Amino acid sequence: MHWFDGFEVRHVDVNGVRIFARVSPGLPGIRPALLLLHGFPQTHVMWQRVARQLERDFYLVMPDLRGYGDSSKPPGLPDHGNYSKRVMAQDMVALMDALGVSEFDLCGHDRGARVAHRLATDFPARVKQLCVIDIAPTLDMYGATNFEFAKAYYHWFHLIQPAPLPEDMINGNAMAYLHAKLGGWGAGGLGHIEAAALAEYERCFGNPATVHSVCEDYRASASIDLAHDRASRASGDKIRCDLLVLWGERGVVHRLFEPVALWQTQCAGQVTGQAMPAGHFIPEELPQQTAQVLRGFFARAG
Repeated sequence: MHWFDGFEVRHVDVNGVRIFARVSPGLPGIRPALLLLHGFPQTHVMWQRVARQLERDFYLVMPDLRGYGDSSKPPGLPDHGNYSKRVMAQDMVALMDALGVSEFDLCGHDRGARVAHRLATDFPARVKQLCVIDIAPTLDMYGATNFEFAKAYYHWFHLIQPAPLPEDMINGNAMAYLHAKLGGWGAGGLGHIEAAALAEYERCFGNPATVHSVCEDYRASASIDLAHDRASRASGDKIRCDLLVLWGERGVVHRLFEPVALWQTQCAGQVTGQAMPAGHFIPEELPQQTAQVLRGFFARAG
């Protein structure tokens, strides 16, 4: 995959799973480390054009989350706990430990941003600065559910149904489902995705184990993750570092939520944000602008 020429491939055993990651060459420490987390229904490949813009400035770590891409896909537990954002955040911290990185900047899109939120909350000493892309806090999004939200994010309610109903429905035509997701939420079709990247998403999503893992990810978000979020709020645990919030002007978050205001209630640091002229898949729709904004934000840490 030519986009990642020069990057190293790592298979790292952490937390009971094997995580696949592409990592900048050389030793960490020369450049600030930046952990980039992908969302649904993608893999680390979504960062390919952003990575080329940032590779000189950062020691980049781009993993596939558990259940996605070429990382392990364990069967879900009855309480969905092995796909909780807490466990997925622990995976990422253990990955950075294995790479010898103690502190890092962190950016996540979609599901990756939800993992990033939990990581920054549970491991505040590890995260220097945080960026979340096109999400509002999970608890607030579920709490504000109305007809418009349910219509736009119907998958939040479909994927959480007991196994194997959603898995069987998706696997009946997994490619049609994948294309509908990648081309939706303001993206206006698949034109923003390079053909080789789309082929990679198709390869990974065509695995029934991936589909099950995706469902478990969402089942966790509608159950154990909400319990963790409520407990964090009750105890006053917040993100401590500065936070940048990006969202797409054509996306659901922009239309139905006030992302900066919502994130300000969950962050003790400075919260800034901006709408980007895109749909949901901002890093692929606007790779140069995304890289420019991330470079400017993370450079503030020095």
